[in-house]
Amino acid sequence: MDNKQTFFFGVTSGVALVATVQYLVSLLATKPVVAGQQFISHKDPLRKRPKVLQSQMDSETPNRPTSALPGSLLSTLDTQLTVPSSKLQKIVLHMVSEFKKGLQSDGEQIAMLPSYVVNRPTGNETGVYLALDLGGTNFRVCRVNLEGYGNIRMSQAKYTITDELKTGAGTKLFDFLAECVASFCRDQNIPTDVKTSLGFTFSFPVIQSSINTGKLTQWNKGFTCSGVVGVDVVDLLQASFKKKGLNIDIKAIVNDTVGTLIAHAYTDPQTYIGVILGTGTNAAYVEKVDNIRKWGTGNGEVVINTEWGAYNEPSILPLTPWDKLLDRRTNNPGKQVFEKMISGLYLGELVRLILVDLIKAGELFGGKGSDELLKTHNFDTAYMSRIERDHSLSLSDTRQLLEDVLNVPNTSYDDRRIVKHVCELVGTRAARLSAAGIAALVTKINRLDACTVAIDGSLFEHYPHFGNRMRDALREILGITAQNIVLEQARDGSGQGAALIAALA
Repeated sequence: MDNKQTFFFGVTSGVALVATVQYLVSLLATKPVVAGQQFISHKDPLRKRPKVLQSQMDSETPNRPTSALPGSLLSTLDTQLTVPSSKLQKIVLHMVSEFKKGLQSDGEQIAMLPSYVVNRPTGNETGVYLALDLGGTNFRVCRVNLEGYGNIRMSQAKYTITDELKTGAGTKLFDFLAECVASFCRDQNIPTDVKTSLGFTFSFPVIQSSINTGKLTQWNKGFTCSGVVGVDVVDLLQASFKKKGLNIDIKAIVNDTVGTLIAHAYTDPQTYIGVILGTGTNAAYVEKVDNIRKWGTGNGEVVINTEWGAYNEPSILPLTPWDKLLDRRTNNPGKQVFEKMISGLYLGELVRLILVDLIKAGELFGGKGSDELLKTHNFDTAYMSRIERDHSLSLSDTRQLLEDVLNVPNTSYDDRRIVKHVCELVGTRAARLSAAGIAALVTKINRLDACTVAIDGSLFEHYPHFGNRMRDALREILGITAQNIVLEQARDGSGQGAALIAALA
């Protein structure tokens, strides 16, 4: 046998050996187990483990409840938190109809706000632009160099907005922003006597009447600055620039979701949808102007900021008692219901409410929780992500989180397994509902043949399996055409996107 024959024999033998081992392992893992006279199917996600393993893992906590009893709360979780394909399809059809209503008139459930961004980038735009990003405690100033061919170079600096600035006079806030821009220009050697174009991402609710005007309707996120509500924030910032002697022209006020779409379109011209899946959720997409009845008639296209987080149709959405309880406890009950089922701000609290009910029913932790677990919003969505990543045999990381962080005493293996399963159910539902929203937009603009969806946000980027769960749901909803819908990670729509929109304005 020559060397080549020996090589191929070794490879094929090795593959055969690995395949044999994998088959035997899978056979053992999926074979139903007989415990006494009870048959336990491998299809039950909360089934009892073989007694040997159970005693090894749970010897320190005997007599824990190990599986859902008939009629118990635990036995209903899968039914309540699973969204079947038929329900997803109903959600898609209803959301499409709500999108159309929002385009016809103001005041509808889904606002469908025109962004006044009427051009998408070609990838050939060039030049140096400034971008500002104000949406919370951190204020960001960016220098964005568009190099063409879809290439971007960017430098940036972050500044902290103090509580005093958040709650003081509006003029002081905008003067501070202008001072930050002046400092950044000095550090970056950007001449202030030459006119520079700027895009302003202002992540608060505004009413726009053009691409560079926006009147604040209300503050949120801890801001209460006086003299700003009902006023054009572009005018306020432009006046502060003038005080500082900055020759800067604010070309556009930008929503971060619109910016996400535009930034990704610079590198991928097939990008027609931008989505935020993070602390909150929203979507923007490209619409034909003649479909926007509330605008009258016209030609061309415009990017629409859907504000889809406000979607709320109780007869369509799969709301559970925990969704309703969570909603009632928020400062805006009955509003942003779709967002409360999807976004990172709420998912951890939803899991916590379910766990508390399981404890009260005596089906988790032996009916004894902890003071930490009883505190509202004390189960962060990041905990869910950590638990879903725990693939250790005894779920040791989950145990460390529950016992050391949340002070739950002596969790059993089955306790940890139940907690992980709840996280999987809530996380999977969020991904599938997100996919339904995307399927509705793709259907609305009839881009089933080819569409890139740019997605920014911590859920899509960091939560385990979130993207793949969305793709699975899209295949269930759209069938074979789902392969034409590409979900891609997008970053920094509020920086790069704002600069690009300023370049296009």
